[in-house]
Amino acid sequence: MRTSLFTDHYELTMLQAALASGAAHRPSVFEAFSRRLPEGRRYGVVGGTGRLLEGLADFHFGDDELKFLSDNKVVNAETLKYLENFTFTGTITGYAEGELYFPNSPLLMVESTFAEACVIETYLLSVMNHDSAIASAASRMIASAANRPCIEMGSRRTHEESAVAAARAAIIAGFDSTSNLEAGARYGLKTVGTSAHSFTLLHDTERAAFEAQVASLGRDTILLVDTYDVETGVRTAVEVAGPELGGVRLDSGDLVQQAGWVRALLDDLGNWNTKITVTSDLDEYAIAALASAPVDSYGVGTALVTGSGHPTASMVYKLVSRQNDAGDWIPVAKAAANKASVGGRKYAMRELNERGRAVAEVVSTSEYTTGGPERDLMVPLVVNGEIDASFIGAQGVAKAAARHRASIQEMPGEARKLQRGEPVIPTVMVRS
Repeated sequence: MRTSLFTDHYELTMLQAALASGAAHRPSVFEAFSRRLPEGRRYGVVGGTGRLLEGLADFHFGDDELKFLSDNKVVNAETLKYLENFTFTGTITGYAEGELYFPNSPLLMVESTFAEACVIETYLLSVMNHDSAIASAASRMIASAANRPCIEMGSRRTHEESAVAAARAAIIAGFDSTSNLEAGARYGLKTVGTSAHSFTLLHDTERAAFEAQVASLGRDTILLVDTYDVETGVRTAVEVAGPELGGVRLDSGDLVQQAGWVRALLDDLGNWNTKITVTSDLDEYAIAALASAPVDSYGVGTALVTGSGHPTASMVYKLVSRQNDAGDWIPVAKAAANKASVGGRKYAMRELNERGRAVAEVVSTSEYTTGGPERDLMVPLVVNGEIDASFIGAQGVAKAAARHRASIQEMPGEARKLQRGEPVIPTVMVRS
C-alpha cells in the first residue's frame, strides 16, 4: 500500500513554494525529537522505526495519488511533475528501535534535500508518535509485572491498523504475546486467545460451554470462570478438565482478593499447576497492585493501546541545518517562546559509569566524546535511499526487543519506579 497521502496538505504546498523559489533542492538536515517526556515519566521508548522504514519504501505517488492531487488542485503542474518520480534518496540516522530516550534526544536525523525531508514529515511523525507512546506505556507495565508475562489484547479499543502497530510496539517493550492475528502474520508475533463470555452464554449451561471448549482446544486451555459465580465456575472447570486444566481467567471484581482465594481453591482441588490470568482494564498501576497476588499473567487492552493516558510521544520535526547558496552549512533553529530548538546536526551518546550504568544522555552539535565509558546511540537506518532491512519485518521486531531489554538493564533502578519524577538520567547538551 502506498503511504504518500498519509500526509498533511501543507507539506505539499510548502514543496510547491520551495520549488518555485529554487530552495527545494537545498541540502538540509531535519531532526525528530521530544522536548519533554509525559508528566512524571522517567523515560520514553523509541517505537515505530521499523514501520516507518517499511512505509518509506512504499512512499511513492502513483496515478491514483497524482490524480487526486490534480483533481483537487492541491498543487500545480510543476509540483505534480516532481512527485511523479518521488522516492526518498537521503540518509536517516537515529536511535535504534527499542532504545530508551529522554528530553531532546535526537531520535532521527534526516539528511536530504528540503523537498524530500519535507514530504515525509507527517508520515514520520504519525508513526513514531503513536508507536513510541505505546512502547513507553508497555515498558512501564512490564516493569510492574516483574517476571510475569503480559498479553496485548487491545485491538477492539482502537483503529484496526493502530491495533497492529500497538501489538508490535508492545512486543518490542517486553510483552509476551498478542491477541491480534494480523500483527502475528505481519511480524511473526506469538498470538493467543481462547474464549469470551459470549461463548459461555451461548450454551445452555456453563458446564456445557467448558466441555465444548476442552473437547476442542484441549485440557490445557484457559477457561473464563466469572460469567456467573466465580467459585462455581472454578469448581466446574476443574471437574471438566481435571488437574491438567491449563488456566482460569478472571475478568471482573476485586482481582487482588479474588485471585488469592481462587488460588487456594485450585490448590485444595488438586490443581496446583493450573495458572491464573487476570484481565479487566489493567494498567501499570493495577498490575503493580497485583504484585503480591498469586497471578501468573496479565491481559492488557485499553490502557495499553491508548498509551496509558499519554497517547502521543509529542515528537516534533524541525529543520536544524541547511546549506546556503555558497554551499556552507548553516545551523538554523526556531526561537519561539517555550518551543525553541537547538540548531545543527546532532550526535548522541549515553555516558556510563564504571559499572556500565547510564548516568547521562549527552547530545552534541559535533562529534564528541566524554572521555570515559560511553555508548554511541545513533545508528544508520537509511543510507542514500537504501533501507537497512535488519530493522524491518519480524527480524526488526526481534532486534528492537533485544535492544529494549539491554537499554532497560543499563538504567539505574529508579527507572522502573511508577512514582512521578524527573527523567531517570539528565540530558546534557554540548554545543560546539
